[in-house]
Amino acid sequence: MITLQVSRFAAGFGALLLSMRRSGRRGLPPGRRPAWRRTGGLAVLVLAGWPALAGAVLPIEHWTTKTGARVYFVHAPSIPMFDVSVSFDAGGRYGPAGKEGLASLTSEMLAKGAPGLDESAIAERFAMVGAERSAGASDDRATVSLRTLTSDAEFATAVDTLEQILGAPTFPADVLEREKQRLMQSLREAQTKPETIAQENFGKLLYLQHPYGRYATPESVAAITRDDLVGFYRANYAASRAVVAMIGAIPRAKAEALAERLTAHLPQGVDPPALPPVQAALKGVERRIEHPATQSHILIGTPGVAWGDPDQFALFVGNYVLGGGGFVSRLYNEVREKRGLAYSVYSYFAPAVQPGPFTIGLQTQKDQTDTALKLVRETLKGFLDDGPTEEELTAAKANLVGGFALRIDSNRKILNYLSLIGFYKLPLDYLDRWPERVESVTVQQVRDAFARHLKLEALSTVVVGAGMPAAR
Repeated sequence: MITLQVSRFAAGFGALLLSMRRSGRRGLPPGRRPAWRRTGGLAVLVLAGWPALAGAVLPIEHWTTKTGARVYFVHAPSIPMFDVSVSFDAGGRYGPAGKEGLASLTSEMLAKGAPGLDESAIAERFAMVGAERSAGASDDRATVSLRTLTSDAEFATAVDTLEQILGAPTFPADVLEREKQRLMQSLREAQTKPETIAQENFGKLLYLQHPYGRYATPESVAAITRDDLVGFYRANYAASRAVVAMIGAIPRAKAEALAERLTAHLPQGVDPPALPPVQAALKGVERRIEHPATQSHILIGTPGVAWGDPDQFALFVGNYVLGGGGFVSRLYNEVREKRGLAYSVYSYFAPAVQPGPFTIGLQTQKDQTDTALKLVRETLKGFLDDGPTEEELTAAKANLVGGFALRIDSNRKILNYLSLIGFYKLPLDYLDRWPERVESVTVQQVRDAFARHLKLEALSTVVVGAGMPAAR
């Protein structure tokens, strides 16, 4: 599937940070991961204005608009800035087979035309008031975001323009053709890179015919028409399927009025189609693809966990010990520190509406591929057999809780968390309770959760670089 903005999912709240990088995991060339494949600005510190917030509560206000959109708002009066995002249940998983990339192109084309405004005029209106607009689509959702000053003139121009592109996009045909050609060329280039080849084959092995395993191709993008964009927009960009997240120096009443404005002219929409369940394979597959790259790119995994799963925190904390904790993880210690087989090795859970992937990833010299693979599998088996030690778990929880304040130290981070909480229908006190839920995880809970969600025999492996292993 596809995405125009990078976002990575991982489990638990710490996963929120990763999910911002991975929501586009089926997108552009890895590292850019935009909206057309599988499916910036200033960091404004806010904690200085909330002395009680660093160790306590994030004051999230929540309501539903008259149009049916769910709204999540944090009043942050210390800096004259305002951030808003509108997320729609309009991700790549709803795109028809053979037209992968439709969700991302629809999201990208919103700002290419509105009544009386072409793309240059739209861009100029945002630029002249110093506003920043971004858009993207992942497997699960499409999101449009805006950052603006709260001074009257600048705020009015930025918000008026956002309202127009959300409520009345024109999807100009000539611009669409240009964007399709640009995207097709980017896809052709990306498909020569080992990391892209690995990611796409990995997704297809894990998800088979499920939409999470589909990726945009030059052919699928070429098949998309303007009518497809219009139809996708009208079906999926409904207020009843929207989440509005806001943070900044405006009062609640102004935030309420803005949420009503931004969702007032959206299409009626339709009920989304039912999606097939994600079913993990009973027996994993290993796929080797030769490539002239100097290193082998290796991915190992299986469908893992969905947002809201009761095991999510146990998996998140346990994975910190396994491969999510960087220098202090078992995989790093065994694969890099002791044997120097890889510069980086990692693991993560990537929750989504339906179970997203559990992934172990690394790169290694081609002639070390089999050695590295054997060691990774042995390390994972050891973790599944005996789980984390009490000492490992205590250290992991201390590191995670100790770094909690850094996860909400800017308006942009908080906006992303508000949007995720709203879209995935997490409890309002999710952030407030995050440290205590991390602290409460036990060794037995980690072992039980991993036993339920990971089976060694069900893990699939993709190696791009080295060919088939030598016969033993």
